[in-house]
Amino acid sequence: MTLIRHELKRGRISFLIWTAAVGAMLAVCIFLFPEMKGEMEGIGSVFASMGSFTAAFGMDRLDFGSLTGYYAVECGNVLGLGGAFFAALCAVSSLSTEEKERTAEFLLTHPVSRARVVTGKLAAVLLQVTAMNLIICGIVIGSVTAIGEPVPWKLIWLLHLAYFLMQVEIACICFGISAAIRKGSVGIGLGIALVLYFLNLIANIAEAAKPLKYITPYGYCDAADIVVSGTLDGPGIAVGMALAAAGVAAAYLHYTRKDIR
Repeated sequence: MTLIRHELKRGRISFLIWTAAVGAMLAVCIFLFPEMKGEMEGIGSVFASMGSFTAAFGMDRLDFGSLTGYYAVECGNVLGLGGAFFAALCAVSSLSTEEKERTAEFLLTHPVSRARVVTGKLAAVLLQVTAMNLIICGIVIGSVTAIGEPVPWKLIWLLHLAYFLMQVEIACICFGISAAIRKGSVGIGLGIALVLYFLNLIANIAEAAKPLKYITPYGYCDAADIVVSGTLDGPGIAVGMALAAAGVAAAYLHYTRKDIR
C-alpha cells in the first residue's frame, strides 16, 4: 500500500490535469448540443455522401440530430483520444521512471520483491485510469441532466465501458513496454495510442483491412458499431484483454530479471 500511495501521489498533478481537461471538454460538447441540435439534423445526409472520410469515423451511420449520434462522435473522440493518451502516458513511465530519476537503488534495497514493485505500480496505474473514468461519468451525468434531453443511458454506458476497457488495454501494453525501457518516454506512449487509433481508421476505410480491428482496441469501442448494434464486440474485447494480459505478463517476466542500472 505504501508503494501504491507513493505512485498515486507522484502522478496526482498529471491525473488532475488530464481528468479536468477531458471532463471539461465533454461537458462543453454536451452543453452545446441543444444549440446545435437543429443545425445537426441535416448534416447526417451530407456526411453520408462524403465517402471514405465519413466511413473512417463512422459518421455515415449516425444521426447527428439525436443526442446518441452527437455524443458518439463528438464526445467519443474526446474520451477515446484523451483517455487513451492519459492511460498510455501514465503506464509507459511507471517502471522506467525509477531508472530515469535514479531512484531504483533506493527502492530495491527495501525488503520488497521486484514482483511486489510491479504489482504496486500496476495497481496505481489501473486505479488512476478507473478514477478518471468514474469522475468523467459523474460529469457526464450532471451535464446531460442539466440540458434536459431524453437520454439513452444504456448506449452511453456501453460507450463508456468500451472506452474504459480500451484504456485498460493500452495501459497494460504500455506497462509491459515500460519494463523494457530505461527512460520513460512520452513519445512512445503517445505514439502507441496514435498508431492504434489510425489502424482503426484504416480498417473502417478499406474492406481488406478489416482484420486490423482485432489488433487495435479502437476496433471494439467504435462508437458507430456500438450505437447501431446496441451491444459490445465480445470477440474483439476478448482479444484486447488477452493482449492486455500479455503486456502485464511481459512486465513481470522482464522486470524481475532485468539488470537495473
